[in-house]
Amino acid sequence: MKLAIWQCDPANGQIESVFQGLERQLAAAAAAGAEMLVAPELLLPGYNRPDLHRALAQAQDGPWMARLRGLAADTGCGICLGWAERDGDRVHNAASAIGADGSLLAHYRKIQLYGAVEQASFQRGDRLCPVFRLGPFRAAILVCYDIEFPGHAAALAAQGAQLILVPTANPKGFEHVQNALVPARAHENRAVVAYANYAGTEAGLHFGGLSLIAGPDGGALASAGAWGEALLVVDLACLPRIPAEGWAAERGEYRPAGG
Repeated sequence: MKLAIWQCDPANGQIESVFQGLERQLAAAAAAGAEMLVAPELLLPGYNRPDLHRALAQAQDGPWMARLRGLAADTGCGICLGWAERDGDRVHNAASAIGADGSLLAHYRKIQLYGAVEQASFQRGDRLCPVFRLGPFRAAILVCYDIEFPGHAAALAAQGAQLILVPTANPKGFEHVQNALVPARAHENRAVVAYANYAGTEAGLHFGGLSLIAGPDGGALASAGAWGEALLVVDLACLPRIPAEGWAAERGEYRPAGG
């Protein structure tokens, strides 16, 4: 199975531009054989736009999700991205993984909210992402700052996760995350960590790019530069495939032998 990352310019509230870019990149990733494309944090409606977070946030059954599911099904490539989710009066910094057939594979609300902007805009999540099946592998989601806390990745690995998808919005000046912490999380847990960042500026905040897919040995399977759009595609041959009988078909969850 192949996995893709899209490093892109910040959304800055340009919703139609985001969907147009997603359509192009999903088609390109599918043409390269990828089954899943990982995009940055809060791609909808934008990361450094707190004025839009509550105003534009949508529910899980809203038009954004319906459109994303349609794009995945139409292009034949799944998508994992960050977005502002409304749940009643609460707004969450959320991420969803949608399968290549348009099905919702997993949904997660960021636990480690970073800085005053996130803490003012969002309600903190209260549970880790359930491990889900992605092709022949076990996968889960974290968002940006979450990956900097070793316990989160370790807990997902203990539940069987081999692949951790991380939409992020890491600013310039914090390159130690891409250079040291993401490779460390991959190596510690013998997992692949796919870290999709912005490259560019949004409302005065400069993002650091350097998106990467780190392998189980901590080495980069693919990486992008500090500036400019990039599409990374890697074959996950480094991960052991799991047999179908390792999954509970009725729920799509991984159950270790004897569990």
